[in-house]
Amino acid sequence: MSDEDEAYVNLRLKLADGLRARRQLRGVTQTGLARTIKSSQSRVAKMEAGDPTVSLDLLVRSLLALGTSNRELAAMIARG
Repeated sequence: MSDEDEAYVNLRLKLADGLRARRQLRGVTQTGLARTIKSSQSRVAKMEAGDPTVSLDLLVRSLLALGTSNRELAAMIARG
């Protein structure tokens, strides 16, 4: 795997973990988040699992729908 591919996978996993943590912190179910973003519970589960079929755009939009700030997004990405 190239360095770029590894960085992309790591970014996806950080956002997926951040989404799960943020959703749970806010007390929102996967179904509730799915309704908010006009998607399905199974899609939210795939997002949280880091499924490669989920776009980064959808991950970010979902985090923003949960009230995540740009600063919080940056902190998620910067985590080691």
